[in-house]
Amino acid sequence: MSEIREKIVALKKFMETQIIGQEDLVKKLIITLLADGHALVEGAPGLAKTKAIKTLAQCINTSYNRIQFTPDLLPSDITGSEIYLAQNGEFEFRKGPVFANLILADEINRAPAKVQSALLEAMAERQVTNGGKRYKLPELFMVMATQNPIEQEGTYNLPEAQLDRFLMYIKISQPDAAVEHKILSLVRGEAKNHVAQIPAKISVEDVLAARKEVLDVHMSEAVEDYLVHLVVATRHPETYDAKLTKQVLYGASPRATIALDKATRINAWIEGRDFVSPEDVQAVVYDILRHRIILSFEAQAEGVSTDDIIQSLLKAVPLP
Repeated sequence: MSEIREKIVALKKFMETQIIGQEDLVKKLIITLLADGHALVEGAPGLAKTKAIKTLAQCINTSYNRIQFTPDLLPSDITGSEIYLAQNGEFEFRKGPVFANLILADEINRAPAKVQSALLEAMAERQVTNGGKRYKLPELFMVMATQNPIEQEGTYNLPEAQLDRFLMYIKISQPDAAVEHKILSLVRGEAKNHVAQIPAKISVEDVLAARKEVLDVHMSEAVEDYLVHLVVATRHPETYDAKLTKQVLYGASPRATIALDKATRINAWIEGRDFVSPEDVQAVVYDILRHRIILSFEAQAEGVSTDDIIQSLLKAVPLP
């Protein structure tokens, strides 16, 4: 195991001791970070979504900002704005909270379209445009956006173009009783100032080096063919399963293929392998595809979810 992989695995193990019962979320956030992407996390309040990204930021030598999205938020509240300086009679651009390495966009679906589009430019282009000038964002830049699946009053659905910009759409559920006991023990320990020992902080250079190292993970032609066919199957599901013909309106774009390729390599790398297996594809395929498949009205009326479609395609597309 390489030195950088040991650091990433140590980071993952530490986060799992702090984010109890959300091992899948921890792993998917690290995959998103190493894939140079962004994550959309959906879950009820109190499931440690904020703590997860905050803990990740604490373990990496980076800057971190939290943006609480509300209906009255303005684009300039995120990107920054020009301030008039009376002493020299000039305008100066004051950078907003988006100028950081790790960003928590809390309850992103509570902001109107203009604010969402401002964040979209930052996510897609890694820059902010203001007053005809472009300001570059840091090379290490990751947005973790959250949304509450329960309360929909006063929310604005994210457009498909912005959803497609997220590498992963991660859904998390409530913990069971055994996990709940562990959470209580952790909270009591923190209340007594028993602060967990954070491992040696990972530098930005370490993250960039890890991104290069995962590219050496081998993917055979058979696995690559399997990966591509899964994505293509979302566009032509009738080829694999006749009952899906009227359920899928639009399938995933080529961006999904690129995202799936990155995520599967990183998953294999984290697991200590230098090759990709079909199990690596299946481990991340739901998070990559669930927000890139648009269901028909018939499917929505029948209560069919995108996860149901992915599950059917996994059964229909033959393994290599």
